[in-house]
Amino acid sequence: MKSTLNKFSVAPMLDWTDRHCRYFHRILTKQSLLYTEMVTTGAILFGKGDYLTFNAQEHPVSLQLGGSDPVSLAKCAKLAEQRGYDEINLNVGCPSDRVQNGMFGACLMGNATLVADCIKAMQDAVTIPVTVKHRIGIDQQDSYEFVCHFIETIMPYCQTFIVHARKAWLSGLSPKENREVPPLDYERVYQLKRDYPELVIAINGGITSLEQIKIHLQHVDGVMVGREAYQNPMLLSEIDQQIFAKDHVITNPISVIEQLFPYIEVELAKGTQLNHIMRHTLGIFNGKKGAKQWRRYLSENAHKKGAGLEVVEKALSFIQLH
Repeated sequence: MKSTLNKFSVAPMLDWTDRHCRYFHRILTKQSLLYTEMVTTGAILFGKGDYLTFNAQEHPVSLQLGGSDPVSLAKCAKLAEQRGYDEINLNVGCPSDRVQNGMFGACLMGNATLVADCIKAMQDAVTIPVTVKHRIGIDQQDSYEFVCHFIETIMPYCQTFIVHARKAWLSGLSPKENREVPPLDYERVYQLKRDYPELVIAINGGITSLEQIKIHLQHVDGVMVGREAYQNPMLLSEIDQQIFAKDHVITNPISVIEQLFPYIEVELAKGTQLNHIMRHTLGIFNGKKGAKQWRRYLSENAHKKGAGLEVVEKALSFIQLH
């Protein structure tokens, strides 16, 4: 099924885009597609926790799966659809050793037939879109022909490809270095869209501003932003109006935090620690007077036992918008 969700999305980021982060981001943007952290099939099928929990307010939301066994992936996709996810995404881009040892992530680019089998199994199991997030190459396999072969192998079962415009080195670089060292090649992603106009092609990697997003959308169908959206969340406050032409724009970051209050109260009552929610909001006042004090006060106090809304209100008192 062809997905139309990916015009703008916030990237799946391990240890960052958890359900609290997504709820916070949804206050800032109603239209953007939000992704879970990557969840492995093993965690979902055999883990002790519930790895599929999300809040109904998060829609549209995509579950990113990590795995390489078609049967397990199909089971997880079916469970996710039953839980109400809007899309399933297969991780074929993460280069970490932990991911490679589990035979998923970027190393799967070297086995396009297996990826196609995985996508087909999931597609057969669900009616929601199944998409792929991948790199433009791995190690020495970084020619344009290589990525075309990868896409062409999977095309019969998948119409949406989110392309990180860097190749991945499977050894020798840390995951952080793999996000920064291999050079960006946006033109290669643009070329994919020109050569495969029938596909939905979204671009990811190093995108930091609204202006850049608009430029990319002249060449591809969608843009995915990761770290910048997390570290400077007010970027998301303009997306609905500027990218989706919807009348939802937030100019007062204090109001965003205040809109989070009811959620915080509900979560605290469930036993959630305040810092698990507030850590995602630290960057919202970047560039504003009092932002440093806001971050410091929350960092020093939100983790304490019994910390509640009074900690957030005190942290807000340091902010001066005018």
